Amino acid sequence: MGCALSADCCGVEPDPEPIPGSPKRGSPEKVHNTMRLTKYFKQFFSEDILEVIVEQSNLYAIQCDTKKPLKLTTKELEQFLGTVVYMSLFGLPSTRMFWNKTCRVSQVADTMTLNRWEAIKKSLHFSNNEERQEENNDPLHKIRPLVTHLTSKLMSIPMGEKLAVDEQMVPFKGKSRLKQYLPLKPKKWGYKILVLAGSDGIPHNLEIYTGRAVHPPELADVGASGNVVLRLAQPIPKQKNYKLFFDNWFTSVPLVLTLAQHGIHCTGTVRGNRLPGVNLMCDAELKRAGRGSFEEKMAMVGETTLHAVKWYDNRSVTLLSDYTGANPVTEVDRWDRKQKVIIQVPRPAVVKEYNKNMGGVDLLDSLIALYRNKIRSKKWYHRLVFHFLDMIIVTAWLLYRRDCEGTGMKKKKQMKLYTFKSHIAESLCKSGKSLHRKRGRPSSKITGQYEEKRRKGPAAPIPVPDVRLDATAHWMIMAEKKGRCKVPGCTGTPKAKCQKCGVHLCFTSTSNCFLRFHTK
Repeated sequence: MGCALSADCCGVEPDPEPIPGSPKRGSPEKVHNTMRLTKYFKQFFSEDILEVIVEQSNLYAIQCDTKKPLKLTTKELEQFLGTVVYMSLFGLPSTRMFWNKTCRVSQVADTMTLNRWEAIKKSLHFSNNEERQEENNDPLHKIRPLVTHLTSKLMSIPMGEKLAVDEQMVPFKGKSRLKQYLPLKPKKWGYKILVLAGSDGIPHNLEIYTGRAVHPPELADVGASGNVVLRLAQPIPKQKNYKLFFDNWFTSVPLVLTLAQHGIHCTGTVRGNRLPGVNLMCDAELKRAGRGSFEEKMAMVGETTLHAVKWYDNRSVTLLSDYTGANPVTEVDRWDRKQKVIIQVPRPAVVKEYNKNMGGVDLLDSLIALYRNKIRSKKWYHRLVFHFLDMIIVTAWLLYRRDCEGTGMKKKKQMKLYTFKSHIAESLCKSGKSLHRKRGRPSSKITGQYEEKRRKGPAAPIPVPDVRLDATAHWMIMAEKKGRCKVPGCTGTPKAKCQKCGVHLCFTSTSNCFLRFHTK
């Protein structure tokens, strides 16, 4: 560590005085009702960024073909985004299936036509290609305005005391020089995003990994991986005792000392070669000592006390912290394979602290993965754009949940993510907009009437034409109660009912709806 270290195993030495916690975030705003849920979403996708997308998309369409202007508006862009959100909820394997007769999704198909949707997707753009500066050669030039806007919005969210930096993977197996391979991630191929998030999963900053990054000159240089943490930690208030957690790809002594100078305390797993001069017990010695054995070394560097703790569970792990060490030691349940019983294993305090607060980014990832958008595209940046849309909606839902908890609302009364996402999609598609009707010639006037009546969702659903017109086993029965006749244009309420179709149909000397229903 660049200084003399205590040779004692500090499992019995007391930790320093506890650090006062950072100021808690302010009292959350009152929860908006379901008609105002889009306020959570539109604080990220605000009118200004929508206007930029509309302007650049229209410009790109003209650059591609001057004879085919896109004429996109912000209202129509919101409808497009709403359909994209719906697609993540239904999860059909192809976008064209949402307009297909067999699996048509009215929420999408009634919003805009397939041709219009594909035209918007094809021209969706975020920056002017002609203004690209070759000397800067920004790999993210295509989406830089969107990334900058969303990052600034995330940085403005009030943050909690415990924060974590971790990697996030956007699944992608297409061709792109930004594609990465992380063998330890569930989705091993894709774009890598480095995220700063709270323990509740709310992101506060992000950086897309491009292989190189411009490090601000005002920040210290602590190595490539450590510099990522310093850049992401810029929105964290200084000298307020916030606590930051990260894994062994980031952790180093210079990084911990630099953050400590700014009043940001940190804990992270660390690789043995990043602890120069620290002689901790080897894995074999800890294994002989038994499960739960550990060793702690402490060092004073300037005004910062560093704690290095090596703990053996089913394998060894080393952690480095500037505010907590081994004490107080607690016990944790573990399954013993040999004895086939649950045993109590000693666990240092730094391990408990790390495990409790390191999972913010993983929580965010798991929520995004529940209803991830899988729209295929030939443009590499579309996958990132749709990922950001998913991430922002999850963030909006987490903020909604935080506000609900602030008002004392019980968890069972809070809106689930699926419902929240569907409300956002419906609002984007319909709020202040008129829906476009499907173009084209219907197969027949009568078939179209039945199809329209079937989509309205009657109490007794109308069967598909293949069943209705098969002329097999359509027996008339008399129901106990009257019901509305299901033939379009008929207002009768007969008791007669088709046993196979399960719908009420008139059968009188003046109105034979039963025959019309099964033959036309």
